[in-house]
Amino acid sequence: MKNIQIGIIGGTGGIGRWFARFFKKEGYAVHVSGRKTGMDMDEMAEKCPVVIVSVPISATVQVIKQLGPRMKKESLFMDLTSLKTEPVKAMLKSSISEVIGLHPLFGPNIRFMSGKNVAVCPVRTKKWLPWLTGILKRRGAHIIETTPEKHDEAMAIVQGLTHLNTITMGLILGDTGRKLSELKKFSTPIFDTKTSIIKKIFAGNPGLYAEIIAFNPHIHKILDLYIKDLSELKSLIDRMDTKGLTELMENRFRNFPTL
Repeated sequence: MKNIQIGIIGGTGGIGRWFARFFKKEGYAVHVSGRKTGMDMDEMAEKCPVVIVSVPISATVQVIKQLGPRMKKESLFMDLTSLKTEPVKAMLKSSISEVIGLHPLFGPNIRFMSGKNVAVCPVRTKKWLPWLTGILKRRGAHIIETTPEKHDEAMAIVQGLTHLNTITMGLILGDTGRKLSELKKFSTPIFDTKTSIIKKIFAGNPGLYAEIIAFNPHIHKILDLYIKDLSELKSLIDRMDTKGLTELMENRFRNFPTL
């Protein structure tokens, strides 16, 4: 199947560009399109048996709805977004093609896929799933086959909670009015690590992280738990109840299914 052409909408930046390079190294002809460059949707759907959508989360469903009716039955329609439920639903509804939701659980700065996790949501597929998983496995990826709903529920914790913590710490650092350069004089290795992540999120692409959090359908459950646990921590700290705080952490640790 090396003679197939692959089209990537949004392949000029971020993870879309990464996968454009990836498939080219695999020997495939890859066509990319950005806002003002590359193939239009009609040409891409006509020429490319595999079409991948890799645009911001807020634009994904709209692009899918525009492209879906142009897709052929024997073609593969995929997306690379961090959330899967709504994009996959839109692909199924708007097209007659095979549909697989794909979420590479890494960023565009890594060099190789080996050892990295990739979530695969095969929802309407016959011939294309073995082709896709075969490529990923050859490059050493750890494949997690799941449903869009289970994927998004896990991402509310893995991404949503993680980024929520980072953003909260960044906001509080700003609210203190203390200069980071001054705090660095007292820095610990953990603080250095956390502040470097804060810089990456706040100064890099904050809109991406905002969308990952706000558009996840399961994030409200996580937010409710966040507020509940923070309130409990505040109550214990206000009373200087170190014994209660210690017991709270020990009890929660024992309740973890695994660590």
